[in-house]
Amino acid sequence: MIVADTSDASRVYGVHGTEGLTYWKCLARRTGTAGSWEAVECASLPPGTVSGAHRHTRTEEIYFVFSGEGELHLDGVAHPVRPGSLGLTRAGSTHALHNTGDSALDWLVIEMSTPHTHAVLTGARRAEPEKNMPRSAVHHLDHDSTVDPATSFDGPLRTIRTLTLDPGESESFASDGAEHVLFVLDGEGTAAGSGTDLPLAAGTAITLPLGGEVKISSGAGPLRLFHTVMDVARTAGGTQ
Repeated sequence: MIVADTSDASRVYGVHGTEGLTYWKCLARRTGTAGSWEAVECASLPPGTVSGAHRHTRTEEIYFVFSGEGELHLDGVAHPVRPGSLGLTRAGSTHALHNTGDSALDWLVIEMSTPHTHAVLTGARRAEPEKNMPRSAVHHLDHDSTVDPATSFDGPLRTIRTLTLDPGESESFASDGAEHVLFVLDGEGTAAGSGTDLPLAAGTAITLPLGGEVKISSGAGPLRLFHTVMDVARTAGGTQ
């Protein structure tokens, strides 16, 4: 179980060729996982700043906005974004993010190798060819909603959703043939796994490698989470 949070982010200037400041922090990397994750990150743009346009050549990427307002420029088209907005950028597409609001624009980044890139990195057999029609898209995840990543991605990510645990409610997650990323959006609770109980608060991220288990419990109020699941068996050509 890999646990991190959004505190103590680094200050980065000139992200993707633009001027200005971005706050950035890596929450997990592919090291220690079996799936085709590249990285789980958080980022924040101050008002009026931009994360510059860039093309993805070997990775697919999720942008999930959890605070602030802005515009996601996806293949040259500007899409308004707000908390709950989900951008899916496939390989071959270009994206940029602009903060158009009067407060920080905060988002979760999950970057994954394409099946071809993962095969090169690991020596795994590619089971099927990648699709070649760009289908990058912007969605909005309202209360407890789900998006099928296969509508945009070639890789083995199989679930993107938000979920809410009511006060005192618990849910268990096991990485049996799949790996999980969980990110706390609102509320407080605990994560029980790997022989320890950890407090949860907004901004906490949990990456659950293959074979791991965790029980998430809400506290006195609701606990709202962002959740992704990756099929590991398929990333390794049908074997774990």
